[in-house]
Amino acid sequence: MPGRTPILAGAGVAALAVLGLALYGSGLLPGNTGAGSGPCAAAKPTLARVDAAARGEVAAMQALPQARPAPDIRFKGPDGTEIGLADLKGRLLLVNLWATWCAPCKAEMPALDRLQAQLGGPDFQVVAINVDTRNLEKPPEWLKQAGIHDLAFYADPGGRVLPVIQRDTQSPGLPTTLLVDAQGCTLGVMKGPAAWASPDGLALIRAALGRTS
Repeated sequence: MPGRTPILAGAGVAALAVLGLALYGSGLLPGNTGAGSGPCAAAKPTLARVDAAARGEVAAMQALPQARPAPDIRFKGPDGTEIGLADLKGRLLLVNLWATWCAPCKAEMPALDRLQAQLGGPDFQVVAINVDTRNLEKPPEWLKQAGIHDLAFYADPGGRVLPVIQRDTQSPGLPTTLLVDAQGCTLGVMKGPAAWASPDGLALIRAALGRTS
């Protein structure tokens, strides 16, 4: 009957709305990762440990309210071939962006080198990505002169990584550092330099790894 058409149409709209809410809550629709679901949901206990360990020399580490997939960045590996951050999954990563024109970055590099020497291995790696786009022979030479020998040399001479990380972290400057778990989920962000090889820095990484010592 003609008089029933608005009622049926309204019922159909209501049903679609309920279905949409269900899908949104499940994290299946764009714009919602699902507070208790998604690829990074299992990182919640690690986030709590990182947040508790962010103190002293590494108090500026900002643990995220909820872990999220790390940005999809590509850069050159130590052998010069292009790799992505996803290719390094399987271990905890401390992803640091630095440049030779950034004085705080250079001051921080020895601590990152010592951190890699002390804790680097099958379950943890410092990934320091140089973002210089000019005088490309300068960064590896500076590392050599500074006695940095435990960090592998990663670089982004094309200038693609920095803007992606800046958008992802809302960090306008350097150094910027991301803590990324073995599943490729960002746990926290450090805006500015830190004493990574200090007892506080070592404790933070051990906490993220679930170690007590």
